[in-house]
Amino acid sequence: MGVGTNSQVESEGHDRANLDLPGRQNDLVRAVAATGTPTVVIVNAGSTVVLPWANEVAAILQGYFGGQEFGHAIADVLTGAAEPGGRLPTTWPAALCDVPVTEVQPVNGRLVYREGLHIGYRAWLRDSVEPAFPFGHGLGYTTWSWNRARRHDDTLQVALTNTGARAGKQVVQVYVTATIPVPPRRLAHWTGQWVVEPGTYILHAGASVAGLPLSVALEIAG
Repeated sequence: MGVGTNSQVESEGHDRANLDLPGRQNDLVRAVAATGTPTVVIVNAGSTVVLPWANEVAAILQGYFGGQEFGHAIADVLTGAAEPGGRLPTTWPAALCDVPVTEVQPVNGRLVYREGLHIGYRAWLRDSVEPAFPFGHGLGYTTWSWNRARRHDDTLQVALTNTGARAGKQVVQVYVTATIPVPPRRLAHWTGQWVVEPGTYILHAGASVAGLPLSVALEIAG
């Protein structure tokens, strides 16, 4: 079954009032799931929505706003002909009240980023709030073994192995944490100028911010 939004709910040029699915779509999903029938829900939405019934259904497939071949693509994924290789580019909350940053509208023509460096998934980590689906989340039809991470100068090499019975796709993500919380130049923060400070950094590699099994140290000299 499918749920979703449309251009009246989300579009460029106006902000959304909430993250809810419009109408009584949540009631519909719960009614179908309550029959005991294994239910796969296709979410046809362009951005994050709250899915309060997520633990009541067998699977959720986020399709975003597909084009004219959207139906064929969804059918291939549901039947197993194609791998659902996508990963979430955003963090999905269990409820709007869990979102760590909600002040996103300018006041008197000025928008203050009070979160500082804690943007995106970093704000969730700072507040120790567990989202419904973390940044980078996504499942497929196979399994993976994360073998090792090696650094050579400014290049990080990550090796992983498909341990399942069929072909699949995996997205490798790399995160930086540090004893001095300022990353190298390409991840530097702005304080009137780009700032890079020396220190010991740990590069974490994994499939999502919630699963980072590999790490390697990086020293930035003063």
